[in-house]
Amino acid sequence: MNILMTIDVGNTNISLGLMQGNEVIGSFRLTTKTPRTSDEFGLCIKELLDMTKLQNDDIEAVIISSVVPKIMYSLTSAIVKFLHKDPIIVGPGIKTGISIRTDNPREVGADRIVDISMAYHTYHKSCIIVDFGTATTFDYISGEGVFKYTVIAPGLGIVANALTSQTAKLPEIEIQKPESILNGNTITGMQAGVIYGYIGSVEYIIKQMKKELKLKDCLVIATGGLGKVIAKETKEIDLFDPDVAYKGMRILYDLNKK
Repeated sequence: MNILMTIDVGNTNISLGLMQGNEVIGSFRLTTKTPRTSDEFGLCIKELLDMTKLQNDDIEAVIISSVVPKIMYSLTSAIVKFLHKDPIIVGPGIKTGISIRTDNPREVGADRIVDISMAYHTYHKSCIIVDFGTATTFDYISGEGVFKYTVIAPGLGIVANALTSQTAKLPEIEIQKPESILNGNTITGMQAGVIYGYIGSVEYIIKQMKKELKLKDCLVIATGGLGKVIAKETKEIDLFDPDVAYKGMRILYDLNKK
């Protein structure tokens, strides 16, 4: 069936996606911080295939984007052992079709290479990609495919956790937006401060990036686990796409397959 398995290893979650052409036909999420052997990873992969009624032979290839080096040995060993495939790893030397002109190109994370590759090859115009992960990154790629500027901020989860972990009496809260910023109790007051404050910071960063770049026409794309919460609350974000990483890896695989 020529299915591409895409694996996005983040600091908080590991997302596995199955792509048939440009369509995501199945996905699965694991916690990154849980230690796993290659056999345990292999069983997780088998479960994903069973859920989507696929066999090992249906997997044409595997591509991995990872910002967590310590799990890569077990993960790649699982893919070789259970799927009999040598995965493509997003990193230095991979063909991207874009020009990375940051101060130190080798320090740019694989996750961000995947994001900007998807944006450029899909839209062919100036884009800001806002990835709401453990950290929130704002990456700008020009319409000519040049990646030079980035902003990195604490993620929404980090902000919420900092508020409770650094105070003696404030409780943990669910990350959700209250109907109003005006609240009469501690829980909703904290939620309002976290969510409304985060919306404000996201809007300011995007506006300031556009201002300094002197851009009028720039597509702003949001992705990442908590991106949907913020994207629907601001006009500064043009669209939310939860599958940016999978689509970016599809593009990179097509550029690099033999």
